[in-house]
Amino acid sequence: MSKPHTLSAFDEDLNRIRELILGMGGRVEEAINLASRALESRDEELAAEVVQGDKAIDALEDEINQQVVVLLALRQPQAQDLRAVIAVMKMAADLERMGDYAKNMAKRVPVLAPGPQIEGAGAAIRRQARQVGQMLKDMLDAFARQDVALAEDVIARDAEIDHMTNALFREFITHMMEDPRIITACLHYTFIAKNTERMGDLVTGAAEQVIYLATGQKPGDRVKGASTATIDVPVGDGD
Repeated sequence: MSKPHTLSAFDEDLNRIRELILGMGGRVEEAINLASRALESRDEELAAEVVQGDKAIDALEDEINQQVVVLLALRQPQAQDLRAVIAVMKMAADLERMGDYAKNMAKRVPVLAPGPQIEGAGAAIRRQARQVGQMLKDMLDAFARQDVALAEDVIARDAEIDHMTNALFREFITHMMEDPRIITACLHYTFIAKNTERMGDLVTGAAEQVIYLATGQKPGDRVKGASTATIDVPVGDGD
């Protein structure tokens, strides 16, 4: 029996890893959606499901890394093939980190649930998370189809997430100044908003890997919204 061609065997192995990436990305997308829904509705049971589900995301990253090691050992890829392997490893790490942020959001639900209701906070975070989830979905589609234009569109949308985060920071600062009793809750929401912004950054990084994988060229500097570090904090009149 003839031995399979090395290139064909490499492609088959890499395709299996790509399928794992897509499956992992789907789980992360679901985790973001469920965590933000649990936050808005203060659903502790749903939040616990998200926390528990993160183990499956971690397990997929481990499986991807193990298959990459085997691929490198058996196929010894070079040049363009090696670029593809590096890209999927980076994407797996980005997805795992996003899963951690979704888990962190879910972990804050039982902390916030018994406390004061911050009007509109949960809904605003969910809108932000929904935008990130759509970016993730489109990034995965771009990865599956090697669609550079779609990957570039995902990157462009990251600035919108930055703007949403800045708006939320201003809103939470205002709430804290008006009512010191809700400072703790607002701080939790502020951390959640910042972590959601970081998820957007990770999706953007993965989209850049899609472009690198498809073209061999790294995209230029992305357009970013204003940093939260530049937000002006209103100062009272001293009364």
